[in-house]
Amino acid sequence: MKVINIIALILILVGALNWGLWGFFHFDVVAWIFKGDSSWLARLVYAIIGLSGLWGLSFLGKCKTLCCGSYKKEQ
Repeated sequence: MKVINIIALILILVGALNWGLWGFFHFDVVAWIFKGDSSWLARLVYAIIGLSGLWGLSFLGKCKTLCCGSYKKEQ
């Protein structure tokens, strides 16, 4: 499971950087690499990054137990 978490985190970061570039410079890296945002390969990459984001939601539960659990122990 650890490997899939690392892969998902990397893809989430790639997606975040892509959105940042889109927001600041109106530049889509994925579309640039795959010669357009409607090619099947670009759509596949968008879908995989989206699934990684959904997988990343599971990190919130882990973060809550790590952050809040250690905070309560200190008090």
